Amino acid sequence: MNEYEDDDLPLSRTKKKQQAKEVEEVASRLAEMGGQQFAQLELPEHVVREVGLVRSTKGRSALRRQVKHLAGVLRKDEEALESLLEQLENLDQVARGEKKQFHQLEDLRDRLCNRETFDAAFDEMLELAPGIDRNAIARLARSVHQHEDRRAYREIFKRLRDEVSA
Repeated sequence: MNEYEDDDLPLSRTKKKQQAKEVEEVASRLAEMGGQQFAQLELPEHVVREVGLVRSTKGRSALRRQVKHLAGVLRKDEEALESLLEQLENLDQVARGEKKQFHQLEDLRDRLCNRETFDAAFDEMLELAPGIDRNAIARLARSVHQHEDRRAYREIFKRLRDEVSA
């Protein structure tokens, strides 16, 4: 058995640099994040101020320095950093779920617009969205089947998305 535990050993310079780079990537992500997503985050006031400074900075070199400064602020406030990392992970999970649902609806729409798979897809749609206007979907799908109507194709997806997300 080793007389030193891993926790007792100081971090190597390489490990410290890796951790600093990871925090810098988080800071860069904060700076590039859209306003709506950023508003969902619960951050200390000093971090919000620093992110505001990064966002208002012009020029590549100045922006890079400001991102490094924000990363330094985050490294000093470990509690805020841990909370931020957890919140970003939750946002990523939500985004992955929304993306998965989007692709599932696209697939259902494609099967509705295909004559051979329409019946099975229509039954699946009724289970997924029982309140959807089935006559309108059937009419739109017929328009796609007969005339390759791109507007109807898009309208089917829109109705599916609105019904499922409601």
